[in-house]
Amino acid sequence: MTVQTQMQQAIAAAQSVQSSLTQFSLETENQKAKQMFEQLAEQQKNILTLLEGRYAQVLNEEPQFSQSEPNQGEADQNQAQNKNQQSN
Repeated sequence: MTVQTQMQQAIAAAQSVQSSLTQFSLETENQKAKQMFEQLAEQQKNILTLLEGRYAQVLNEEPQFSQSEPNQGEADQNQAQNKNQQSN
């Protein structure tokens, strides 16, 4: 799994948490609980912003992470081709 894929999954999970917290704040009638969920949703929003910023940095600074990982069959083929070229 690539770093890009892992970060995309982390961002999706953070978005899900934020959405759940916001939904909890809307559904509860207890004012203290509502305030707590709103604060947690805001903190999660800040975390999400940081993750998205880091994701953008990774894509800009480390372009190899945005490439998909070759599957094992392709890697084996590449190794075989390299050995053939070296022996000739």
